[in-house]
Amino acid sequence: MSQLVTNARIFLSDLGWRDIFDVLVVAVGIYYLLKLIRGTQAVQLLVGLVVLLFIGFIAGELHLRLLEFLFTNGSPALLIAAVVLFQPELRRALDQMGRLRPLRSVLGHPAGVGIARTVEEVIRAAASLSERRVGALIVFERETGLENVAATGVRINGEVTAEFLATIFFTGSPLHDGAALIRDTRLIAAGCVLPLADALPGVGRMGTRHRAALGLTLQGDAVVLIVSEETGLISLASQGRIYRGLDQAKLHDMLVHLLGGTPQPGRVAIPRPFLRSAGASVRSLTRRS
Repeated sequence: MSQLVTNARIFLSDLGWRDIFDVLVVAVGIYYLLKLIRGTQAVQLLVGLVVLLFIGFIAGELHLRLLEFLFTNGSPALLIAAVVLFQPELRRALDQMGRLRPLRSVLGHPAGVGIARTVEEVIRAAASLSERRVGALIVFERETGLENVAATGVRINGEVTAEFLATIFFTGSPLHDGAALIRDTRLIAAGCVLPLADALPGVGRMGTRHRAALGLTLQGDAVVLIVSEETGLISLASQGRIYRGLDQAKLHDMLVHLLGGTPQPGRVAIPRPFLRSAGASVRSLTRRS
């Protein structure tokens, strides 16, 4: 015990501000790495790599020569395999780094530019689809990358317009049953498959679109707009909650607030009573979706 205390004192005496900064940088990097791979297959791959590293450590401690030989000579191949296995996650990480707000501001792409126009186009499309009772799912990507979701659909990478969205969700279109994914001001993909949330206790049967919206928002910070095919109601899902029956004014305020745009003068981002009724909004889901 005394030796442990002595070693701790020696360590703390040599600890400088550079060491503290180094630890903080590594901790932040690990946090964002875990946040990036949360809810993806990379979690299982990471667990498998940790198990392999643990086996290699045990082999070295117990001097198991055959296992030690295999791990020593197979480590370069294991490193290459890790890069190949984590290729989608590495791509998403680089994409997220390139879309950091400070970098975009320096490069001449300040945050919020074009968001207002995108929101207006989406609201126009939602109003048109709602009037005709055409179901729709529109996903807004935020800080958490959704490259794995985009990979399940058809790549578009086009401009967001109300007419384009209405065409995608038109009944009979090959992509109308999936979700459209918007990243910043671009329509990245359509026909995407979203994870379904489990049934909530005390809530009636939810439609597939509402369950898909909840499932995605429970795994990250995405915002999902839902247009009900049965009722024509427009809803918004965020952080595992659904806000139902939105008119165009409230929908505009919430989207601008959540996506980081600039609200119009004289408008309030989210009405307080509406925000407090989030739990009740989820509970009020009916059998019709």
